[in-house]
Amino acid sequence: MAMSEAGKQRPAKTSDHPTVANPRPPRRRSKRPPQALRHSARLAALTALERVAKGGAYSNLLINEVAKSGQLQDKDQRLMTEIVYGTIARQLLLDYYLSDFLKKAKKVEDWVQLLLRLSVFQMLYLDKVPDHGIINEAVEIAKYRGNPGTAKFVNGVLRNFQRQGAADLAAIKDPTDRLATEISMPRWLTEKLVAQLGVDRTRQLGLSLFDTSHVSARVDTRFLSREDAIDSLAADGIEARESAISPYGIVAEKGFLAGSFQFKMGRLTVQDESSMLVAPVLQVAPDSQVLDACAAPGGKTTHIATFLDAERGGQVTALDIHRQKVALIQENATRLHVQEVVKAQQMDARTVAENFAPETFDRILIDAPCSGLGLMRRKPDIKYGKAEADFARLPEIQRAILDSCATTLKKDGLLVYSTCTIAEEENQQVVAAFLADHPEFVLAEIAVNDLVAQEIREGTLTIYPDTFGTDGFFISCLRKVR
Repeated sequence: MAMSEAGKQRPAKTSDHPTVANPRPPRRRSKRPPQALRHSARLAALTALERVAKGGAYSNLLINEVAKSGQLQDKDQRLMTEIVYGTIARQLLLDYYLSDFLKKAKKVEDWVQLLLRLSVFQMLYLDKVPDHGIINEAVEIAKYRGNPGTAKFVNGVLRNFQRQGAADLAAIKDPTDRLATEISMPRWLTEKLVAQLGVDRTRQLGLSLFDTSHVSARVDTRFLSREDAIDSLAADGIEARESAISPYGIVAEKGFLAGSFQFKMGRLTVQDESSMLVAPVLQVAPDSQVLDACAAPGGKTTHIATFLDAERGGQVTALDIHRQKVALIQENATRLHVQEVVKAQQMDARTVAENFAPETFDRILIDAPCSGLGLMRRKPDIKYGKAEADFARLPEIQRAILDSCATTLKKDGLLVYSTCTIAEEENQQVVAAFLADHPEFVLAEIAVNDLVAQEIREGTLTIYPDTFGTDGFFISCLRKVR
């Protein structure tokens, strides 16, 4: 755009004190979205997807942030959540579907790619949303974020996709590439799962990750039964049912658990069903001395604490390497009324043997740091952010923690090693290597109900995300026999 005479830059004077043109350039005002986009679920989804792509945060944390901000009404918030999770979960598949329509484009900006991706996701997978509404709003977003040319490009791509439809996956000749695209998983990870589970189970598992995750909560049965909790939640407009795999769990079919009366009273807390299995496996007595070696944010710590009695000397020592996370453990313990039996402490779990005397604890939980592959439904961005190198580094850390904690367990005590991953390198192989080096330990019974017990193989329990629709999880129980 041409500048007025008054706004043109003047040449500097050839003197000892030249003038400086525009010493204080005017501030650019932030471009506010037009009224039609002011509370747009799709624009909010685009913003969230950009932040995830830049490594700004995990998708689930951003969803929670938007929920707390009150930026969107409930209906729009649900749409935004569905778009964000669905678009990330199917990222590689959506890019394959878009590839034919972008071949002639010289360069597509990252945000435009994301806008096209989330729009195609809606067109293919959200039946209640009409295509014309999706395309029209995408064009308006492109106009706001870019310019009329960008809007024209987005309109053209989406109109062509609407007419021609998605490409057939059969066109991908390499079977591994075809499977990786179908389940939207990096090739190296697809190969890893195929080697572990076979092609059919890998496909089943991968497709299950596209399903919406359930929100579950653990009920503190010291205060109320699951039946009473469900009745109370119904009064708050929340539909819930009992978990089939945990006697302490309920699953919300509809509604916001963290906004319920019982949550605010500290009588229930949001926790995945598979995670609720860990504390009971420890078989804690009221007077037990328990170590939770990798405790933050405290979900399992506070569950353990419900089995302890302060008057009888029961205590769980909860460790984390980060100071702020130690504070979070203590906050959760206070909120859930178990602060009297929880002692949160900052410590690297690899130094437990240096800080506690031998045979200090009756029970030890090592919920070890891991790749988190069991969380791919709730955190779909995990599968794109991991690398093969992680699977060499993480088992070393896991073994170091196990080795350090081993001496602090009393004879006949139980040590539970668990992770939220499904990779054998971090699970069965770590346990096998530990047992080979520590003949004083043997595998012990895993205390779960009959339904879950069906998933125990060779003395350890692996729950895959497609088994019960929960997070993937691994649990082993070891007894110190001498």
